[in-house]
Amino acid sequence: MSPMDQDYQAIAPDVVLGAGVKLARFVNLYGCQVGEYSKIGAFVEIQKNASVGKRCKISSHTFICEGVHIGDGCFIGHGVMFINDNQPRAVNAKGDLESEEDWMGRFRITRVEDGAAIGSNATILGGVTIGASALIGAGSVVTRNVPPGQVWAGNPARFIRQRADEDTAS
Repeated sequence: MSPMDQDYQAIAPDVVLGAGVKLARFVNLYGCQVGEYSKIGAFVEIQKNASVGKRCKISSHTFICEGVHIGDGCFIGHGVMFINDNQPRAVNAKGDLESEEDWMGRFRITRVEDGAAIGSNATILGGVTIGASALIGAGSVVTRNVPPGQVWAGNPARFIRQRADEDTAS
């Protein structure tokens, strides 16, 4: 990475990057972990307490919020949005802007297991697990768990078919 590239990255000192990680310009990483040999595209934000496994590709304009854990060998397409609060609010019962304490009761952990692939512009609601080697179609809205090796698509995303063995070969 050239010194000029560093001018276009916001990487907090608490970020843990594995060996060989490639970061594009215009990334924002804080309090997260990225496994070795993963590639993070431009305009990606990865928040605290989130993790990306080894040998993953995170495409541009993706948002990985707190509590999202992505396994090894995963593909995350362009503009994928992860959500960790399925009932967000701007203000609390007193009318004050919500703080982290206010929304932590609604906080949800999301998991993407090894080898899964998520198409561009998909939205993944909080609290779901996308199983190993599953495939999520572009533009889908995932509202519930996706079993391993299945293809899901639509809004809301639903089962399309089981992946063929050649679909999951690396």
